[in-house]
Amino acid sequence: MIRTMKWTAAGGNRRTPKRTRRACRPIDVAKPSVSIKLDGTSKQAIETGRARMAIASLVFAVCFTAMSVRLVDLTLFQGGAEPTRADRSAGSLAGGASVGRAPIFDRNEILLAVNLRTASLSAKPYLVPDPEEAATQLARILPSPSRDELFRRLNSGQRFAWLKRGLTPDQQEEVNSLGIPGLDFDYEERRIYPHGALVSHVLGGADLDNTGIAGVEKWFNDDLMQSASSGGKLMLSLDINVQHAIRDELQRAVEEFQAIGAVGIVLDVQNGEVLSMVSLPDFDPNISGEAKDDRRFNRATLGVYEMGSTFKTFTAAMALDAGTIGMSGGYDATRPMRADRFVIRDFHAKRRWLSVPEIYMYSSNIGAAKMAEAVGTEGQQEFMSRLGMLNKPAVELPEVSAPLLPGQWLQVETLTIAFGHGLSVSPLQLASGIATIVNGGLAVQPTVVKRTNGQPFAAVPVISERTSDQMRRLMRLVVEHGTGGRAAAPGYLVGGKTGTAEKPVGGRYDRDALITSFVAAFPMTAPRYVVLAMIDEPKGNEATGGRAGAGLTAAPVVGRVIRRIAPLLGVDPVDEEDEAVLEALDIKINSRDPKVASF
Repeated sequence: MIRTMKWTAAGGNRRTPKRTRRACRPIDVAKPSVSIKLDGTSKQAIETGRARMAIASLVFAVCFTAMSVRLVDLTLFQGGAEPTRADRSAGSLAGGASVGRAPIFDRNEILLAVNLRTASLSAKPYLVPDPEEAATQLARILPSPSRDELFRRLNSGQRFAWLKRGLTPDQQEEVNSLGIPGLDFDYEERRIYPHGALVSHVLGGADLDNTGIAGVEKWFNDDLMQSASSGGKLMLSLDINVQHAIRDELQRAVEEFQAIGAVGIVLDVQNGEVLSMVSLPDFDPNISGEAKDDRRFNRATLGVYEMGSTFKTFTAAMALDAGTIGMSGGYDATRPMRADRFVIRDFHAKRRWLSVPEIYMYSSNIGAAKMAEAVGTEGQQEFMSRLGMLNKPAVELPEVSAPLLPGQWLQVETLTIAFGHGLSVSPLQLASGIATIVNGGLAVQPTVVKRTNGQPFAAVPVISERTSDQMRRLMRLVVEHGTGGRAAAPGYLVGGKTGTAEKPVGGRYDRDALITSFVAAFPMTAPRYVVLAMIDEPKGNEATGGRAGAGLTAAPVVGRVIRRIAPLLGVDPVDEEDEAVLEALDIKINSRDPKVASF
């Protein structure tokens, strides 16, 4: 329905319906139409919220201020600091590897052992899609474990399994390129030995968990672990150049005489420092777990042997120092000597009276036995004890054996020990005892650790300086006119003693199983170093006429070693015919043989 609007004639205004006028009435905006009133509970909630926001703002402001102050302090006042080795190493791994070990150096600061960060390969077997194919591919890259062992580990269903510890960078790159799911690289510290087998028996080695398991690595394990983060290091007494020379010459001898092993030692006679210690066969400590027991066996300290006629050096020094005989005295060696059911004979028999120099020069068993008989069993035991032949050497290696003493030390043992049978010692003990004989008579404890300048060490008198001087002359005589002629090194005044001993096998001595040795000192006018070479079971050859005695096998090794190492050690050659040299080493042989008396 359409509503019409009527207009008035007078005003022209439109008349609006009453309902419409009421709806369009204006609203007064100055006065709100609704009034809000807060009760007590709502007001308290708002106030609490405002208080919490204020507290939170204050806490954030304090923290920010503290961080700003610390940052300014570190940046402007303290400066940056390089992280230590321990900081850079990422803790322990699932395999239990420790953080680090301090490095080891030789006496000239040449690195012998150090820790490097290496990758190890692990797997989450349950994530490997094809364990058989993965094992096949990995076996082409890794030398160990075997393909079957890799498959067993990958197919185990375990959540974690080691596949290979200590990968090389090339191996890591090749494995990574395979892109096999479920394989991971874990990083850990691994002990590295840059010189391989060269110093193996002294260093020993550390296992995959970075714990020392042999040698100085085991002896100083705690010290090496604790000082890793503080920049500490272990300085050994070894000289790597001397070590190389003696190992090279020993290897040559082992091959030449088809021996089963060898030992070489160079010892400073004044302070007991071991400049070289070699035991053959040896092993690579980088892969020590793969070495057989025979290679890990340190013949220099763990092996004990009857050292044969080298012991006549101790017997002669004992008799001269005790005063039971003088240099001009001697004994009748015309016939073999009987002791209980044993008969003592001379290998190079002269069948006549021999003076003390001749007994030593010709290596007379009969003469040495009679020297010991004159001193007596008790005197011999006391002397050998002071010399260190009856006790375990105190050197910084765990692989050290005590000497083997006779079950009963009776008269016959006294006689046989005089020429090196019946008492077994290590080569290190022999070298240390010879150092005492030539250095003025002072027993000095051997060490594989470099002594610092001025560091005190014990030196116990064993024989007089006069006896030591007499022994130096006798040892020089052996090289000039006796059984040690092949040990000569022109200009270096070498003196020493040969020793050839049959090895006891099954309760008897085997003539075909010999221990040959030569122990020397140089220069004999003022000895500085002892050099020992021992060959285990050498075989004679065409060059030696089928013989394998110490004068033919061990003595030449010592001569070649001294010619190589003397210049390295700062020992200058001298004119051996110089009057002062001849006088210093002159000796009156007092022989009843006119030919010998003319020496």
